[in-house]
Amino acid sequence: QVQVVESGGGLVQAGGSLRLSCAADGSIYRIFDMAWYRQATGEQRELVASITKGGRTNYVDSVKGRFTISRDNTKNTVYLEMNSLKPEDTAVYYCLADIEPYGLEPRKDYWGQGTQVTVSS
Repeated sequence: QVQVVESGGGLVQAGGSLRLSCAADGSIYRIFDMAWYRQATGEQRELVASITKGGRTNYVDSVKGRFTISRDNTKNTVYLEMNSLKPEDTAVYYCLADIEPYGLEPRKDYWGQGTQVTVSS
């Protein structure tokens, strides 16, 4: 049984920092791309940052220079360091992991439950 769990969200003042973590757990053979999405109230879910198995990264323009995505393949974990936070960063942040389990289960995307990030002005 594979699951993906985020942690690290919370309330922070503008200009502050947070570090989000996302750990994949279970009968995992391989993890390919991992990514962070966010969804603000009344808005569509947005891809914030992604990272390949080999460590290549991409970011949405609005967070470039402020956010850093990284991963530790020995721990099946992806991180999102968020610096210089702005009120417009307020959203529920979701982790996505492209996972191939052991056995007969097919490779597919696994989503975390989301963690709330609120940035006050």
